Amino acid sequence: MVDAALIKECSDPGLRPAIVEQFIERAGASDPLAVKVRSGNRVVLVPMPKTAEEALALVRDNLGRNTVRVGITQYPAGLGIVEAGQLKPDLVDACENIRMGTALFAKVHRIVTKWYGNPTEKQVLPQVFDDAIIAWQTGYFEGTAVFRADDPAKAKMADPMPEVKDDSTSERAEHGATEDSDAAQDIAADPNKAGIRIDLSGIGAHVK
Repeated sequence: MVDAALIKECSDPGLRPAIVEQFIERAGASDPLAVKVRSGNRVVLVPMPKTAEEALALVRDNLGRNTVRVGITQYPAGLGIVEAGQLKPDLVDACENIRMGTALFAKVHRIVTKWYGNPTEKQVLPQVFDDAIIAWQTGYFEGTAVFRADDPAKAKMADPMPEVKDDSTSERAEHGATEDSDAAQDIAADPNKAGIRIDLSGIGAHVK
């Protein structure tokens, strides 16, 4: 479990701590040095890094041929990277990883919300959040590479206030999002330029 104080201090200010906790629980990792490597739909077994240097070396070894996710938010390691030598220790710094990851997730959520037509119905909003999680995990939503897509920051966003039940699941888990071994290379957007922030205050309000 990621420390609540760390989440409050480092996460994107547009996301409530309860939302960040749910995001990390469903799509992230508790270890800031966690590195997950995939080749297509296959998980590549890699040694567990014990230091930041080992984690970055593992990322460098796999960038360009596999999809690599790293850190607490399982941030896409190849985002904006042209050469492996451009990797920065920020990827495995807990606070920086949360900062970058939550800012990028906020953008992904805006993309999914826009696709749904910026709904305001409380019963729909948890489904939008579920699909945003899936888009984060795969890198795609309805054929769009969400990490490099334009940020619909100017879209009028809903102010969701639904209650999310523990057993709520997405009915759209098979909306066509696919994982691609070249996903890390396809990503080119700057997650630090996520535009305006949105308040997802209602989603995951039950999370303690």
